[in-house]
Amino acid sequence: MPTVKMLAVERLVAGYAGSQVLGGIDLTVGAGEVVGLLGRNGMGKTTLIRAIMGLLPSQRGGIAAGHVRVDGRDLTGAPPFRVAQAGLGLVPEGRQVFPTLSVRENLVATSRPGAWTQARVEKLFPRLAERATQRAGKLSGGEQQMLAIGRALLTNPRLLILDEATEGLAPLVRAEIFAVLARLKNEGLSILLVDKHLGPVAGLADRCLVIEKGVVAWQGQGATLLADRGLREQLLHV
Repeated sequence: MPTVKMLAVERLVAGYAGSQVLGGIDLTVGAGEVVGLLGRNGMGKTTLIRAIMGLLPSQRGGIAAGHVRVDGRDLTGAPPFRVAQAGLGLVPEGRQVFPTLSVRENLVATSRPGAWTQARVEKLFPRLAERATQRAGKLSGGEQQMLAIGRALLTNPRLLILDEATEGLAPLVRAEIFAVLARLKNEGLSILLVDKHLGPVAGLADRCLVIEKGVVAWQGQGATLLADRGLREQLLHV
């Protein structure tokens, strides 16, 4: 019998009031697998993530057709807390930390029992320990992204979803984030990664998908896309 994928998105059609964004997306992520999700701005990547996580409005839009399954269980349109309970942790676009709470309070807010503890997160990101009592809104962009990842890890997910994982970050900080993701991959965590930096994504992901106008326009090995300039120009460049 075929192996049930941890995450299976099947023929998903979704959008917002008066606007269809996703036109029948199929996507899977297996246990321990890293999948890169690429595409130009406005092609539907964030809408797909929001649909998976139960964050699309259910009225006048939302998911119109298709399914989102976790371990074979249909969670199409389920509220976000049910999706999180099923083992999906989100690092949202724009980080969305709680700016008036301290770093430690941000971490405590999402903590669930499991292998990931505050001490383990602070070991992964020592700067979070150094700034434990500082308000999150005062952190640099890179530190806020570390906090957003740490906060998601403290939900003790089996699949970590990152939407625009390194957007707006300096090259050195971006490299640090990708090094952490590589470490998480080596520890067996499944990852669905949205990012515009093809080189690091190709180096990390087991396979990549490119979304164009709400559908999967290409999928395969990141190295193939990296080596084919014409294909990159067609799918990724404005």
